Amino acid sequence: MWGRRRRAGLSPVAVATRASVWAGRGFASLGGPAMCSWAAAGRRLSGCRARAALPGASSWPGGGRAGNLSELLRSSVGGEAAAAAAARRRRPPQEGTVLLFPGQGSQFVGMGRGLLRYPNVRDMFRVAEQVLGYDLLSLCLRGPPAELDRTLHCQPALFVASLAAVEKLNHQQPRVIENCVAAAGFSVGEFAALVFAGALDYTEALYAVKVRAEAMQKASEAVPSGMLSVIGQRESNYNFACLEAREHCKSLGIENPVCEVSNYLFPDSRVIAGHLQALEFLQENSRKYYFKRTKMLPVSGAFHTRLMEPATEPLAEVLKSIEIQKPFICVYSNVDSKKYMHSKHIQRLLVKQLVSPVKWEQTMHAIYERKQGVEFPYTYEVGPGKQLGAILRNCNLKAWKLYKHIDVSEDEEAEEM
Repeated sequence: MWGRRRRAGLSPVAVATRASVWAGRGFASLGGPAMCSWAAAGRRLSGCRARAALPGASSWPGGGRAGNLSELLRSSVGGEAAAAAAARRRRPPQEGTVLLFPGQGSQFVGMGRGLLRYPNVRDMFRVAEQVLGYDLLSLCLRGPPAELDRTLHCQPALFVASLAAVEKLNHQQPRVIENCVAAAGFSVGEFAALVFAGALDYTEALYAVKVRAEAMQKASEAVPSGMLSVIGQRESNYNFACLEAREHCKSLGIENPVCEVSNYLFPDSRVIAGHLQALEFLQENSRKYYFKRTKMLPVSGAFHTRLMEPATEPLAEVLKSIEIQKPFICVYSNVDSKKYMHSKHIQRLLVKQLVSPVKWEQTMHAIYERKQGVEFPYTYEVGPGKQLGAILRNCNLKAWKLYKHIDVSEDEEAEEM
């Protein structure tokens, strides 16, 4: 299915070190079964190989299908030299595709129900149960909602459901996957984008998401905090509003109050996160700051602010034990809206993302900016919800006209899109 190139270049010491780390976590191998990335398969078939399975896992997900995909692509890609040549060739923009992976807040009970009949999806959830220690599929299908919405549960759920949606897309329209030129993920969705692009192994990335989610949940519970969605207008001054909200918190005796923009969504739309008292102040004074509409988001803490600082060390530690490689396609970072360049770059920015605003609006401009007359690529949102499509519409209407959503809930016969 997906996963990655072989671990070429690792010294015996590095391999042994990683093996001991993963064995200490209860895994039989460095990262459980390897998955062959759809994007990776189109560029380097020799990279697809199986590794030892997780404890209790009878077989690697998609074992039969990987061979079929390899046969399909072997005629167009033949070894390292051919892959390098293929990477250098430029395809017309209208033939390329872009995949967007959603983030926390998109989850809902029932997600994944329409994906279970596609190759590998049930096995993906079986692997997830081994990594997470609980039945993720049951939680996705039956809830309860309060448990699915908890940070430590919904982040792994979104990660798996989004990659399962790619399985559906690959089954229905394999050329969409083969022609993918760029990917981006919102917050935790960035991990799914990197797995799809061949930079991370599925099982290792899922374990990192587990650690990330648990650390963010713990950090959220330490301080009463939250996130406020704001629709502003041209006169809105978000930074000034946050400054006055922090001063208000200081007057209440709160030391080092936090109130700052945590998500840039689209023009005149921001998410502000921080201490609850600061967010309540902004709601009460919304007219003063020219806010058209404000709404508290159903999340447990102030994500992507310095209140998440306690979560950075656990994530940084697990990322050190994971092999990270340069993506086969362009993947854009939430931190600076630029393409990831190398493995250390990914490792550093995935940690920095926890305490930095998500620059999604800037990322949309980076992906879709083009000269007048140049056609836009088809865009597919893979995963629960259509929030990223709605944001794209407000960022770039022309690009949005070629947007499609891959549904994760309907259990109907596949339709040609």
